[in-house]
Amino acid sequence: MGRLISLLIGYAFGNLLTAELVSRKVSGNSVFNIGTGNPGMANIVNQYGVKYGAVVLAGVLLKTFVPCLVCRVALFPNLGATAAAFAGFGAILGHNFPIWHRFRGGKGVTCTCAALVSISFGYGLLACVIGLIGVLISHYLPIGAVLIPAAFLIPAFCVYGRKVGILAVFMALLMLQRHMPGLRNIPTGTEPRKDLLKKLKRRQK
Repeated sequence: MGRLISLLIGYAFGNLLTAELVSRKVSGNSVFNIGTGNPGMANIVNQYGVKYGAVVLAGVLLKTFVPCLVCRVALFPNLGATAAAFAGFGAILGHNFPIWHRFRGGKGVTCTCAALVSISFGYGLLACVIGLIGVLISHYLPIGAVLIPAAFLIPAFCVYGRKVGILAVFMALLMLQRHMPGLRNIPTGTEPRKDLLKKLKRRQK
């Protein structure tokens, strides 16, 4: 029962799309009607600037960390990392499939990163770094996004057990599903390349 409650709490928090609130506040338009239509930080940065992107990032991190910590520490301490895993997966589902928007939401990259870090700070952070390295080498965001949960699979099973491992598999499959269009575009040369180091150097000048 604790695992189900954690999942539902996470899903409720995940439905809170900060990007939608920011877009409505700034321009009066739904985030689903601007730019790429994705309710994530990147779309907000491209449309409104870094300042508003930072607000969205903070909101996504909070809506994932809060249910994970509440379930793990306050509600179901006996479940430990398992409670955080179910709450984190629920937050990802809520972000990707919000009930109030006919289950059409974002891609869940930041939510997934926060969920993995909530389960295990060390292994979760390592998975995020591996994903970042994947982007730096390939210059493709979908590759880095898919690498993040994939890199967490081994420690999930070996350190935290079968239930957390299975949730990690679902997180990886969900990330693959959300980024499959981008992955398919890579061989055809139609997927935008992102040189993060070059962008960073330009901002430092």
